[in-house]
Amino acid sequence: MISKLLSLVVGMCVLAAGPAEAADAQAGRQKATTCQACHGLDGLSKHPEAPNLAGQIENYLAKALREYRSGERKNEMMTIVTKDLSDQDIDDLAAFYASIEVEVIPPQ
Repeated sequence: MISKLLSLVVGMCVLAAGPAEAADAQAGRQKATTCQACHGLDGLSKHPEAPNLAGQIENYLAKALREYRSGERKNEMMTIVTKDLSDQDIDDLAAFYASIEVEVIPPQ
């Protein structure tokens, strides 16, 4: 139980830590052209295998991209796409997708 709690606290600290350099959402928008094929022009995927990126938490997106790049997360397409991304590219892409506002409408 304590190890699970400790893992949760460590994970929250990692997500709460900000990027080392200032992320630039506008630069991320320019870099997102490769991402748009699967994740949509607006970060809303049209493919059932690709998740929506719009409105996601910035630190989560940056962490996920770094894990794909390092091979810690496994996905053949994402490994190919992320292999040449710099840390700044990742931070900019994460900032761009996090900056897209998504309206959630609960069912009635």
